[in-house]
Formats: sequence, structure tokens, C-alpha cells
Amino acid sequence: MKVTLATLTLCLVVLMATGFPFERKGGSPSGGAAKEKRVQSAVWDDVNVIAHGLLQLGQGLKEHVDKTKVQMRDVSTKLKVFNRTVAELGKESQRLRAEGEALKARAQGLEDREGQLLNVTAELREKAEEMQQERRTMNERMSRLEERVDSMLQGDTVLADGNAGAKNSSDARSIQLMLEAQNRRIDDLMERIRLQQEKLDKQNVRIRTLQSQIQQSRQRPSPRSSSTTDGSVQGEDAEQRDSPVEIASDCHELFLRGETTSGVYTIQPINSEPFDVFCEMTTDGGWTVFQRRQDGSVDFDQTWPAYEKGFGSLNGEFWLGLEKIHAIAKDGDYMLNIKLSDWSNDLATVRLPFRLGGEETKYSLLIQENGTFSPLESSLGTDATSGLPFSTRDQDNDQKTDINCAKHLSGGWWFSNCGRSNLNGRFFQSPPPKQRHQRKQGIFWKTWRGRYYPLKSSTMMIAPAVIVSKS
Repeated sequence: MKVTLATLTLCLVVLMATGFPFERKGGSPSGGAAKEKRVQSAVWDDVNVIAHGLLQLGQGLKEHVDKTKVQMRDVSTKLKVFNRTVAELGKESQRLRAEGEALKARAQGLEDREGQLLNVTAELREKAEEMQQERRTMNERMSRLEERVDSMLQGDTVLADGNAGAKNSSDARSIQLMLEAQNRRIDDLMERIRLQQEKLDKQNVRIRTLQSQIQQSRQRPSPRSSSTTDGSVQGEDAEQRDSPVEIASDCHELFLRGETTSGVYTIQPINSEPFDVFCEMTTDGGWTVFQRRQDGSVDFDQTWPAYEKGFGSLNGEFWLGLEKIHAIAKDGDYMLNIKLSDWSNDLATVRLPFRLGGEETKYSLLIQENGTFSPLESSLGTDATSGLPFSTRDQDNDQKTDINCAKHLSGGWWFSNCGRSNLNGRFFQSPPPKQRHQRKQGIFWKTWRGRYYPLKSSTMMIAPAVIVSKS
């Protein structure tokens, strides 16, 4: 700015100097003076115009310089903020990268341990097969020895002397002791195999959980995208982070994802809307509970729409609903698990492979026959091998032609001829009613405590059949 003012001053001096020309020799003095005066006046007017223009130009240059200084300060401030942001994002990127490497290392370690467990399990299985072979050999030897003893007792064999009988008896005793020792070794090996399998299953769950965490860390937004000034990419990444994780189709899938605590969860079976269920988590897997009786707080003598939609509280007594049970198990290959208890707190468990039809079949229960049913299983399994439709007091679908079993007894159930089981009957506090026609309306399982014994509690749940095959 100082250079500009100096330049303007120099220009004014030059102009003033050129406004007073030297006096020429000769000529009229008065005429020359008048002419010189006119020239000087014109020059001063030009100087004033030029000076005024230069002053305006200097003022404009000063304003421009001040504005440029302000802009430079703003740019410097923004650069400092940007540098701090880049440094912070670099630290965050390094932290995420370190977390990812740590997770990869843990996953690799678990995979190595899984391989070791598989090798140990294979060795144990080979040993178990060897022990089974030895057991079969000992059984054959024992059978031959028993035949010899039987023939001796029947007089078919003539003993050479009195010591032969004692010798055979000693051989039989030694073989029996060897067989018992082999059986104990086999049982011990089978128990070790079972424990190894449980450890292997838990390792698999942990590996899947870590893999899921690694995948989620990879899907996080990159630091470079987050540092954009207009926020467009950052908004897109936020939308990806907020996108919902796929909901599990049943409780066992939740177990495989790492959930081990029993309680209420939300599931979404294939081609179905999400809904809440109670999951009972065990060491083998997750079971989806669809019926619970424990205190009589809920009336189970309901109509068809109620049994179809469900009623009660998931944290107390409830019936999940035929529609939801069918949505979970419609593809088959599921296991029905029934837990019973009496008023002496004795427990019984029934597990049956089953299928459940849809509304067009009246939600028929089909128990898949796998050999002969045990007495405990026969209360439901025997009648349901060809399919039993569900019945309520306003929907008579049982096999009894002259009686509506649901109305004659109580509650809704897969009735055949009214007499084998009904876990949705009336809840009787102990002691039960004295009249038999009242007791038969209670919760009963004929082949466990009898037709007229009202049970204390019952729980029904389902899970993929792979749980039972593992356990």
C-alpha cells in the first residue's frame, strides 16, 4: 500500500511540472501571459481529474486487500480443522484395523482348536469301534461258554474228572470280569466322545459369532468417506449401519448365533411375519416353546379362533397359536419335546419327530413312526401316525363319532377317542376333585400317571431334529 501511494505522489509531481512550460523568447508579453494562464488552468483540471481517479483506485485496492486478508484467515482456520479431523480419522482407522486383526487371530485360533478337537474325536471314535469289536468277540465267547455250561448241566457232556467243572467255572468268571471291564471302558470312551462333541459344538458357535463380528467390522464406513464436507456419503453409510440384521427363523438359529439365555425373543420363519416367542436355551440348542401350564392362571377352554391365533403370556401360561407353530415347523424335520411333572415333582420327558399340517388339514399332527413307541410315547404317538386334526369345543374334528371330545373333556387338543392324553385340559390344584368325571377333565397323560391323575405342569416345545441327533 505504501508503494501505491508513492507512485501516485510521483505522478502528481510530474503532472505539475509539465503544467508550467518554459517562457519562450520573443513575442507579445501580454498575449503570452494569457495563453500561458489558459494552458495552466487546463492542466490543473486534468491533474484534479487524474488525482481523483487515482484516489478511488487506491481506495478500491485497499478494500480488496482487506477482504483478501479475511478470506485467508478463514481458509487457514478451515485447514487447521481439516488437519485435526484427518488425524482423528487416521487413529480411528488404525484402531478398527487392529480390532479386525485381533478378531481374525482369535477366529484362526478357534479354527485350529476345532481341527484338534476333530482329530481327538476321530481317534476316540476309532477306539470306541475297536472296543465294540472286542465286546462283540467277548459276547461270542461268553455265548459259547454258556452253551457249554448248559450242556454240562443237562448231562450232555461227560466230565473227565472232578476238576473240569471247577476249571470251566473259573474260565466263565474270568471272561465275565473281562467283559465287565470292557463295558466300563466303552462307557468311559462314549462319555468322553460326548463331552468332546459338546466342546466342538460350542467352539463352532464361537467361531460363527466371531466370523459375524468380523463381517460387521468390514461393513463399517471407511474413514475417507466420513470426511466429506457435503455429508452425502456419510448419510449413505449411516443408512447401511442402521439396516436391520436378518431375523432368526427359530430359537435354535438364535442359539447358533450365540444366544444362550432363555427368554422372549423375536423370530421370523420363512414366508411369515415376525412374532415373539419364548426360547428355552439348553446345552444342545434352542427350543421354541409353544405351550406352558404351571399355575392355572390362564383358561385353556378356548374356541377355535383363540387356539389358532394364540393366548396367554409368554412369561407365564400360554398357547403360542396353531398358525405360528405351523409357520415354524411347516417344512418338517422337527422334534416335539414334551415335559411333564406330577404333584410329587417327578418329571417325565417325551420326544417325538413330528409334522404339523396347515389350516386346510385342521392343523393335523403327524408323528413319524421310528420303530416301536415306548409306553410313555404311545399316549400321543400311536394315534397320530396317520395324522390327528386339532379339535376344540366349537370345532369337532376328533375320531369319536358320537361325542365332541373337547367339549366332553376340556380345552383344545389332538384328540383321537378322548382317552389317551390332553395337556390343555382344566388345571386342578392339589388335591384333585374326588369325582372321576371331574378329574378326567384335567391335564393328563394316560401312560404315565393314569387317566384320572391331573398333572401339575406341562411344557411343549419344538426344535430341529438335529438337536436330538447331537445329544
